[in-house]
Amino acid sequence: MVRRIGILTSGGDSPGMNAAIRAVTKVGLNSGLEVFGIYNGYKGMVEGYIEPMTRETIREIVNRGGTILGSARLPEFKDEEVRRKAIHQLSKRGIEAVVVIGGDGSYRGALSLTEMGINCIGLPGTIDNDITCTDFTIGFHTALETVVDAIDKLRDTSNSHHRCSIVEVMGNRCGDLALWSGIASGADMIVTSETGFDENDVLDRLRDLDIIRKKKHAIVVISEKITDVDQFAKKVTLNTGFSGRATVLGHIQRGGSPCPYDRMLASQMGEKAVDLLMQGIGGHCVCIRDNKIVSYPIEKALSMPAESRKPLQNLFERLV
Repeated sequence: MVRRIGILTSGGDSPGMNAAIRAVTKVGLNSGLEVFGIYNGYKGMVEGYIEPMTRETIREIVNRGGTILGSARLPEFKDEEVRRKAIHQLSKRGIEAVVVIGGDGSYRGALSLTEMGINCIGLPGTIDNDITCTDFTIGFHTALETVVDAIDKLRDTSNSHHRCSIVEVMGNRCGDLALWSGIASGADMIVTSETGFDENDVLDRLRDLDIIRKKKHAIVVISEKITDVDQFAKKVTLNTGFSGRATVLGHIQRGGSPCPYDRMLASQMGEKAVDLLMQGIGGHCVCIRDNKIVSYPIEKALSMPAESRKPLQNLFERLV
């Protein structure tokens, strides 16, 4: 019977991580467990930066962005000797299991610890929505609201100056933020790794919007790591009637108070994680599938194919 559990956040932060920390701590304490916060991810685990969590620790954090536990990346955690140091720090405190909130890299660390005797459960904390086993990740909907709000504001100024706004959004090669925000904000074009990027085709379509449709402005939403948006904006200015302007939203997408959906999702997933650990289950990750909270073995989860974005892409094409 597990009596002491730890919780950490790893990789990039996302809105809703604090709500998950709160849920794991409250459900754990109310179930008779002792809960320990592991600060700065796996790095803090290795260094022993571990403190007891109390009801005071998590007071009034459900609406806060970021993570009160801090986050850090530790590529060296792939080394078994480094993981043994981490397990030593856990063992000194009697911690028998850990909840890991992060992306697929964090999941791999959780799986490795489970194989070494420390049961771990992963929760999907990332704005990118790039964990294929779950319909949504903690933080995606909040980031989506941030992106849509920014595009709405850009449209106002673009409309005033006959501009084309090229808006780069995050996603780490996953096009969900671009696709969802583009549809929700009424963008004229969406470019993702799934759609591909044909520069000449985009310029042709912009000329059509200007000359044939006589639009006063245009909005192009593009995922990161596809092209240099500043250089492309200059080409828009030179080759179309629009004045091209690039906006890289960057890390603003990770910040802000989590929306109600992310708070609820994080709370439900946190509860599920504690229940799994109390059942002696490790090496799983918690997901939402068809509006149900479920879990999958991490190995299976990481090998699941991504859901096709075609229905949403087809919707966009019918809306433009």
